[in-house]
Amino acid sequence: MERKTNIYRKTNETEITLDLSLDGSGKSTISTGIGFFDHMLTLMAKHGFMNLTVKATGDLEVDCHHTIEDIGIVLGQCITKALHDKSGIKRYGSATVPMEEALVLCAVDISGRPYLGFDCAFTVERVGTMDTEMVEEFFRAVCLHGGLNLHLKVLAGKNNHHIIEAMFKAFGKALDEATQIDPRIVGVLSTKGTLEV
Repeated sequence: MERKTNIYRKTNETEITLDLSLDGSGKSTISTGIGFFDHMLTLMAKHGFMNLTVKATGDLEVDCHHTIEDIGIVLGQCITKALHDKSGIKRYGSATVPMEEALVLCAVDISGRPYLGFDCAFTVERVGTMDTEMVEEFFRAVCLHGGLNLHLKVLAGKNNHHIIEAMFKAFGKALDEATQIDPRIVGVLSTKGTLEV
């Protein structure tokens, strides 16, 4: 069964088309109108070996909030949809990624119970045209709509660009590990017999 999906979402604030393949090679085509965010999604796809296409337009004349959060919502929905009943997946994944002086730990559990632990204090308001506070909002949206328990912890770092880049790379790598199929797993990896709330 192919683990790929696409979702189209339109509101009064944003219009988003997102195509996701979990079993890809890291190819991506990203256009959100927010250059730094495009770069982060590209890195996430590359290091997570997912094929990702994102085309989004939003009310950037207001700010970047709606566009970034709504892309997080749609990405989370696509992850859920692509995983079907979650049979055979490893469920857990983690990665510790260095980027220059920055070091970020990411751990994910595809549990069906959304939670975001976000341990980072940025020292600038934005990188490029992306508000740094939107990094947390993006990952929260992915968690809520992807049923992920996700922890991101900055272990070292001063440069905000490097810290955020390490976060997106680490998330891609951790998600790739968690979504891998393990032939030893029959059904889902849970004593409950389900990975849903």
